[in-house]
Amino acid sequence: MKDNLSRYTLRVEQELLDKLGYIAEYEGRTKNKELEQMIKKRIRDFEEEHGPIEVE
Repeated sequence: MKDNLSRYTLRVEQELLDKLGYIAEYEGRTKNKELEQMIKKRIRDFEEEHGPIEVE
């Protein structure tokens, strides 16, 4: 079954990944879902300051 999710490989220092894992566990999420929430917040903040981002 094909899903609608894109894949992206992230290269990051182990210490940052470990800290992200700590935060994710604290929030009851996976690291992937925690990153998704962080990305959504960053986009929301950016668009509030600069206006909507138009994508094709």
